[in-house]
Amino acid sequence: MFDFGPVLENADLLARGARLTVLLWLLAFAIGVGAGLPIGLARGAGRRLLDWPASLWIEVFRNTPVLVQLIWFHFAFPILTGIQPTPFASALLGLALNTSAYCAEIWRGGIFGIGRGQWDAGRALGLRPWPLLRTVILPQAVRRMLPPFTNRLVEVAKMTALASVIAVPELMYEARLMSANTYLPLEVFTVIALMYFVVIWPAMLASALLERRLAFPA
Repeated sequence: MFDFGPVLENADLLARGARLTVLLWLLAFAIGVGAGLPIGLARGAGRRLLDWPASLWIEVFRNTPVLVQLIWFHFAFPILTGIQPTPFASALLGLALNTSAYCAEIWRGGIFGIGRGQWDAGRALGLRPWPLLRTVILPQAVRRMLPPFTNRLVEVAKMTALASVIAVPELMYEARLMSANTYLPLEVFTVIALMYFVVIWPAMLASALLERRLAFPA
């Protein structure tokens, strides 16, 4: 028989882990989206001095495992800098920078996928590059970028579980401790799976609603 009693008795620990998971998730995604914009612009600018560093950044973070990146920032980064980040800071840094690489490609595809005529029309009106990007290009590009950004949002939520490897006391970390203490891995991880679903599913629904409201008219 299943025994969920010990799991429910320690619900406060899981709630604490869930709060830290949500904090890590939202911060990593927000930083990644923000950092990805200038990287994506540099990647699509067509200038070698900007393109090469941006391309290197993107390829390094997209072609190495996220787990390796988290461990590197927590154990190798201090050796190079003399700065020892907390486990949470290491996880946030690794997840945010990894997310920035993927978001940079989303920004690049969305912004530079807008027809050339839109850029030319803005320049003809005397708009400088940043006002042109902000008032003409981005409002159109955001509609196209919303689905891939939604997918990335969900992926970042799932990747937060990797932070348990460097002892960040998020949801998966608390679950592993509880499983070891109660010898009830089936019950513990069933509850954890449901908790991740409860956290992620509303975000998916909200993103789908926003996507429908911003959709181009038929």
